[in-house]
Amino acid sequence: MIKAIVTDIEGTTSSIEFVHKVLFPYAAKNLPEFIRTQRGVSEVESALESVAKNANIDIDDTEKLVAQLLRWIADDKKVTALKTIQGLIWGRGYRNGDYTAHIYPDALKKLAEWYQNGTTLYVYSSGSVHAQKLFFGFNDGGDLRYLFKDYFDTTTGPKRDANSYRSIQEAIGLPAEDILFVSDIVEEVDAAATSGMQTVWIQREPAKLLTHPQHQCVNNFSDIDVS
Repeated sequence: MIKAIVTDIEGTTSSIEFVHKVLFPYAAKNLPEFIRTQRGVSEVESALESVAKNANIDIDDTEKLVAQLLRWIADDKKVTALKTIQGLIWGRGYRNGDYTAHIYPDALKKLAEWYQNGTTLYVYSSGSVHAQKLFFGFNDGGDLRYLFKDYFDTTTGPKRDANSYRSIQEAIGLPAEDILFVSDIVEEVDAAATSGMQTVWIQREPAKLLTHPQHQCVNNFSDIDVS
């Protein structure tokens, strides 16, 4: 029996277009000024130290750090330091009312239903935990943070690595078979299945719904079976 559900965000609960056409351009546009004006802020400096080490850049060379971060955004790199900085920038946008985060109506309805039924809900996304909380806090569906008990990001580990899901299972404190992971990326649900979790491969807009022997395969949250 499913007692906990862990969900991805981009392409799963929410539109990829919102992330790529709203959030990423917003971060890219505002990142240079943000970095230049926030040097010395502890959370920013910590992320920049990671960028400098990762890219072999002098920590004092602000413009090279900015250029590297912009390249990572353009290449859609899943770099934890970049995700941290993006989350801080997106926070300004949410609080300024520049946008609210998208959620599919079927995802909102089903997440609320599971919550009401006592299923414990979690998020695992490549975006930072800070960005995840902003995403669900400033959402088209309202403030949805109450739905989720906890959040996981790539500080737990890569999303295509089975050990990441083992770490999440240990943090949740339930047997792996009692946990369901939902994502639109087959390599992620493959990794979760390797860890022993039950899995759903959600395919939002396929020409034809693909099947898989290990995973539930659905078009939307309404078709997910948690019995």
